Amino acid sequence: MKGKKEDPVIVTHHEARRDYFIVESMEAGLMLSGCEVKSLRDHKASLSGSFARLEGEELFLYNLYIAPYEMGNRENPDEPTRARKLLLHRSQVEKLKSKALERGFTLIPLKLYFNKRGLAKVELAVAKGKKLWDKRTDIKKRDAERDIDRAVKSRNRR
Repeated sequence: MKGKKEDPVIVTHHEARRDYFIVESMEAGLMLSGCEVKSLRDHKASLSGSFARLEGEELFLYNLYIAPYEMGNRENPDEPTRARKLLLHRSQVEKLKSKALERGFTLIPLKLYFNKRGLAKVELAVAKGKKLWDKRTDIKKRDAERDIDRAVKSRNRR
């Protein structure tokens, strides 16, 4: 008997698409301890407020909350929001570095998931913050599309 089928997506950053224009995204590995992986398999994580920062030639993810594993031992990390190193190829780091150093751009995680091999990955995006009026136009556009869909659906019922 095989193990149960797991949902590969652990958590998504719901506020990211609302608050940012996504310019480009790429997959990055995460350096985690064993207990953190077990906690991720239980979907006990949060991406809200998290961001990535370049330090030298390495990328680190900050404010990613991974709950301490209940059945863990002394190997459990003390701080659930500690900085975690992102694993990327040098060329990918250089590409992100050139984009992230432009004014107004930031690196944010979009989702945290397990790939086909069972490794924890994060989808990292280069994003530019939205202004208040940008958010309002998105809301108006979404409401208009919803009204159109309702009208088409009610028309098709007759």
